[in-house]
Amino acid sequence: MDDTAHFTLDALRAFITGALARLGLGEAHIGPVADTILAGERDGGGSHGLFRLIMVARSIRAGAVDPNAAPVAQDIAPAMVRVDAGGGFAPLAFRTGLPILVEKARANGIAALALNDCAHFAALWPEVEAVAREGLVGLACTPSHAWVAPAGGRKPLFGTNPIAFGWPRPGKDPFVFDFATSAAARGEIELHRRAGKPLPEGWGVDAEGNPTTSPEAVLAGAMLPFGGHKGSALSAMIELIAGPMIGDMTSAESLAVDGGKASAPRGGELVLAIDPARFAGPRAADRMQAAEALFEGITGQGARLPSLRRYATRRRALSEGVQVPRGLIADIESLLA
Repeated sequence: MDDTAHFTLDALRAFITGALARLGLGEAHIGPVADTILAGERDGGGSHGLFRLIMVARSIRAGAVDPNAAPVAQDIAPAMVRVDAGGGFAPLAFRTGLPILVEKARANGIAALALNDCAHFAALWPEVEAVAREGLVGLACTPSHAWVAPAGGRKPLFGTNPIAFGWPRPGKDPFVFDFATSAAARGEIELHRRAGKPLPEGWGVDAEGNPTTSPEAVLAGAMLPFGGHKGSALSAMIELIAGPMIGDMTSAESLAVDGGKASAPRGGELVLAIDPARFAGPRAADRMQAAEALFEGITGQGARLPSLRRYATRRRALSEGVQVPRGLIADIESLLA
């Protein structure tokens, strides 16, 4: 028997929303969370797709997230807005703050959105893509749980600490990239463990600090930053600007608060929106064309432009649907039983 099941996107969204409702997620959260999970599966990001339902279930049942939290937006400065997520999942908090962020960026040229006390479980590219589709440049980052050792260390201190960037392209899909500052996303380690596959070298160390390709050993030890000291420095920066700077937790504090529940990381997220037209002024149209020339220079020599593969996968999913591992469906169904 085929080990995957075919879903149209409409059918998959119905499965996700039904699962979220059965897990007890509040009605206001179901749509934003389902859209985020569906986007991950649609765009080929398996570790941020349907697999995240397991984390949602674990977090709700452990009491580590408020399934009915009502985000509250606070206007704290002409170019700053804060959204208190109240311990709920991040997608609804972001959706609450996005229109205010866009309005402030257009009025001031640049604006910042701080999401506080939210539970994270997904990638950041949906946030920066949403900002870029408003004609603005987007930048987002967030700490997570302390799973990653700093370069030269062996004890977890940093989160996977992703950073994402979005650039608007007139008449085209935005240029978007999103990557963890760890050598791989935590979900990728989990997917390798589920599949019984060894990890690539350099992804992590065991509890004694020895290099290993065993997913189980890395989960019990520490992941590693990408690029040695460079990735480690970027990870430290994200800890600071999306943690203490916005009045929220570091990854080590998030893991301590979790107390072994293995639930979604809890803390803050920083999203910046910049209006390129305001910065470039009368030269805006010309400078946007210079950006397009840069992109053409990348693809013209056969190099891959981040986000193009994601959009190609998206177009294919929109017309053909997606294939989902039957084992994952079975695991989710068992959680709902």
